Amino acid sequence: MKILAFESSCDETSCAVVEDGRQVLSDIISTQVPIHKKFGGVVPEIASRHHIEDVLPVAIEALEQAGCSWSDMDAIAVTQGPGLVGALLVGVAAAKAVAWAIDKPLIAVNHIEGHIFANLVQYPDLEPPFLSLVVSGGHTMLVVVRDYNHFEILGQTRDDAAGEAFDKVARVLGYPYPGGPHIDRLAKEGNSSAIHFPMGLSKGHNFDFSFSGLKSSVINYINTMKMKKEEIVAEDVAASFQKAVVDVLIEKAMEAVKVTGMKTIALAGGVAANSELRTRLEEECSKRGIRMCRPSLTLCTDNGAMIGCRAYYMAKAGEFADMSLNADPRLPFNAEQIKM
Repeated sequence: MKILAFESSCDETSCAVVEDGRQVLSDIISTQVPIHKKFGGVVPEIASRHHIEDVLPVAIEALEQAGCSWSDMDAIAVTQGPGLVGALLVGVAAAKAVAWAIDKPLIAVNHIEGHIFANLVQYPDLEPPFLSLVVSGGHTMLVVVRDYNHFEILGQTRDDAAGEAFDKVARVLGYPYPGGPHIDRLAKEGNSSAIHFPMGLSKGHNFDFSFSGLKSSVINYINTMKMKKEEIVAEDVAASFQKAVVDVLIEKAMEAVKVTGMKTIALAGGVAANSELRTRLEEECSKRGIRMCRPSLTLCTDNGAMIGCRAYYMAKAGEFADMSLNADPRLPFNAEQIKM
């Protein structure tokens, strides 16, 4: 089965051709990061306009790179949500038009599920059940993947996501969007013990996350130092902040492994590219004999390959959409909420 998958939830326009869920024949990504950098973040209207310009050329390039034609596709997949509504609408409209034109079934994919399934692209032997730690700009959650189409949420953020906190702290320090790579780079040169920042919801068998308090603590520290006219060592701030984030992510992930009895944990989402998180999570898993999976840096970003992979297993389960499909910027994660 060959699937042409569209992803346009934020500021990347991507199309991929994926065969049988795991073989990526092409994965084209057109990023808008340089465009939005000068604004300090993604401007939804500008993102939508660039998606309109890019979506057809990107789709054509994906087909050409895969050596396929439109008629070779067995299904068309698209990210339905969550994300920016205007950006999502472009992808949904394009996918519906293609599916209608070539008379192929349409598959609507949840963006977060796509991020989890990026690990299945990276590791052809990976199969459920496994635990996934999803860390992105809009979401932070622990998910038990029971089967290809059955998910259970152990816990999720109650306020800000980890990626949002990274971007905000970087901006306050004077670094442009996206902030995550700047914090990662600065932290390598700083002292992670220089400043004590709080770890939200770090006690007890609680798998929810909270990063708003940490974000506020860092901002207050920076403002206080400015008022006192004392030197702010950006490297130390970044290292201490990053340590507080990574500590709580790993603490909860390892507790979740213990409680669920899972032998594999898969890191997912944009913040999965953070070098400190990748390294330390791998170390902790190694100590416990747990297999750790993590996507390549390209697969951590928004991409069509992960959408095509997820769509394949939905197609096998007969989960198709019709032409009334609409974008849903607040599309809920289709999972059972469980309490441990």
